[in-house]
Amino acid sequence: MSSSKKQIIKKWEKTWGKKLSVHFLLGSLFNSCLPVIAQEAESQTPKIPIVNQASYTYTDSNNNFFAGATTQLQASSTLVDPLGRILGCGGQILPDYSGFSVSLYEPLASDPTGTQIGNLVDLTRTEVPDISGNNIPGGRNPNSENRNPYFVGNNPPGVYNFLFDPNKGQLTPGKTYILVVNPPSGSIFQQRRIKIRIIESQGTEGITNNIVRYIASSLDGQPITVRGETTVTDNVVLVPNAETVGLDLLAFEFTTNLCQPNQVQIVKSGDRASAEPGDIPIYRLSVKNLADVPLNSITVTDTLPLGFNFVSKSVRGEVNGQSVNVVARREGSVITFNTDSLIPAGSVLNIAYAAQLTSDSVRGSGKNLASVSAIRSDNGFRTKDGPASHQLKIRPGIVSDCGTIIGRVFVDKNFDGEQQENEPGIPNAVVFMEDGNRITTDPNGLFSVANVLPGSHTGALDLSSLPGYTIAPNKKFSERNSHSRLVRLQPGGMVRMNFAVTPTFQEEVKK
Repeated sequence: MSSSKKQIIKKWEKTWGKKLSVHFLLGSLFNSCLPVIAQEAESQTPKIPIVNQASYTYTDSNNNFFAGATTQLQASSTLVDPLGRILGCGGQILPDYSGFSVSLYEPLASDPTGTQIGNLVDLTRTEVPDISGNNIPGGRNPNSENRNPYFVGNNPPGVYNFLFDPNKGQLTPGKTYILVVNPPSGSIFQQRRIKIRIIESQGTEGITNNIVRYIASSLDGQPITVRGETTVTDNVVLVPNAETVGLDLLAFEFTTNLCQPNQVQIVKSGDRASAEPGDIPIYRLSVKNLADVPLNSITVTDTLPLGFNFVSKSVRGEVNGQSVNVVARREGSVITFNTDSLIPAGSVLNIAYAAQLTSDSVRGSGKNLASVSAIRSDNGFRTKDGPASHQLKIRPGIVSDCGTIIGRVFVDKNFDGEQQENEPGIPNAVVFMEDGNRITTDPNGLFSVANVLPGSHTGALDLSSLPGYTIAPNKKFSERNSHSRLVRLQPGGMVRMNFAVTPTFQEEVKK
């Protein structure tokens, strides 16, 4: 190389070298393509190659063209961080992050479940490079000082990060943290908690420096990301590279443009406050969409109380005044309603059905419970609400005053009108009541009539059903010498109606 060219290069390096090396640090942060001159980093710690080389070209005053490339930059690895952002339910950026903070806690040592927060994690503090350009150790934006807790802001919106220090054992496999997202004071949002457990880190098989794998589990039962990597219950996210893959959190709170705690609401009502056996009340299930997107895969379950019979042909459904198809399925006392129709945002699905009360309803509570489950149409998240209850007061009605008549047809050997141990019952004997009801005795000669109105009732023994028998004479009560009996039944009471018989030949002998 000629001496004139060497002088030009030295002059260029003297005037631009330092400036471009500073520009590289800024440009690499924003993935820009500025020409740079990179230097080897002097450090005893393991180094990671950054796959990025800068090239440069220039022409001197004599129109000589020069081109070259930098060496590959080597960066030391002392801190590893998972970047994150607080997002809305559909992955959208929130309109305002003022007052939001993110904290990293150790689990409470005395809690065997590892879900309660303990002390704040002691993070290694970093500093921001000063304006003079001195190389004071700096952290990663936006949390440049690695503060814990860290208050997120709007520039960049909702972004946070923490730096873990391997020298403090913060990346040891099995290490567990609880990430807490706190809304501002007085906000309608609610706190979120995410459990993070390190499963592999630098030095383990197949894992290089600055690459950490961890499992993030939702402690509030809500999804963590909008990429379909979690489920609502027992949420688990596998992040293979904490340096390049962020942990996106959902601000799962109550607002119209976020995933609210109650994205769907169910209300149960009836057409009456009280009923009695035989009545058929009409129930209405109102499912309201509180989310900002339509809901689908609607499933409503309704548990009927004792003594309620579901009338399957009575089911009707409508949304915004338009009829929709609702399929009902009964399993025991549980009725399940399904529809393929969408519920638009802010709309209500109404389901109406009937149930008939039986006499057993007076022994039940009259209270039934209904719950709803639905899926957001944008991200497939499941939301639910309930149970909603409706209390129906059960009046006994006519059944309240009814009583029971019990009786026996037996062989009276001593003619006292009462049955003793050696006096057997007569099976298949027929007793007629005054209203025409026909009752037949069981193998022991017993019979009963339930739900009988209070008052006087008459029963007559049909002697034709007892060939070879007749009414036994009663020595104590003359009125029992008849084949009919008159009894007085009190409201809700019980009365006995016995018939004593004797073989016909015994009557002839006594005569």
